[in-house]
Amino acid sequence: MYKFFYSPIQTLVLVGLLFSIVMAQDAPTIKLLPPQLNSGKLLMQALSERQSIRKYSEKALPLQTLSSLLWAANGINRPESGKRTAPSAMNQQEIDVYVIMTDGIYLYDAKNHSLHLIVMGDLRNICGKQEFVVKAPVNLVFVADYGKMTRLDDETKKFFAATDAGYVSQNVYLFCASEGLACVVRGGLDRDGLAKAMQLRPEQKIVLAHTVGYPAE
Repeated sequence: MYKFFYSPIQTLVLVGLLFSIVMAQDAPTIKLLPPQLNSGKLLMQALSERQSIRKYSEKALPLQTLSSLLWAANGINRPESGKRTAPSAMNQQEIDVYVIMTDGIYLYDAKNHSLHLIVMGDLRNICGKQEFVVKAPVNLVFVADYGKMTRLDDETKKFFAATDAGYVSQNVYLFCASEGLACVVRGGLDRDGLAKAMQLRPEQKIVLAHTVGYPAE
């Protein structure tokens, strides 16, 4: 019979690995706060201040701000019908919003206004090649689920997915301008590598990414 002995450091590593496996299997959910509908600037002022910013503070976004951001991006604004803040072709609602933060990759569940953990760990470095991507606290990734677009041919799916992701992106821009946040949309991505890290299905296609945070001082 063999006996195995582990050092204190090895024991901590093993415990950490087991904890990560359990957490991933349980898929923890973050229930978001209701969006603040009476905050921010007037629409015309937000439009006048909308801009792309590429220098960020490392300061984390408060949970309330993150909650309002995701609702503004593509949340449900008409509970009776389940329709969204961003339009989609034939109401297919094929755009999913993934949130990459310092502690993991999450999927935004608009129906329950919550975040579901997909992968643990700080994986912001996979979001793009620009230096600010790793520094900013939040990177959103807009993913089109072609499985929800069964009535369309591939070319039309691609067109509608790009168009609908653009609506979500503009919602993010206007929210950030309204709340004094910095953001920039990005299309230059390692889509294959990112899709693998995000554990996407073959019918899920990455369209755009959007970096969000506080502007650098």
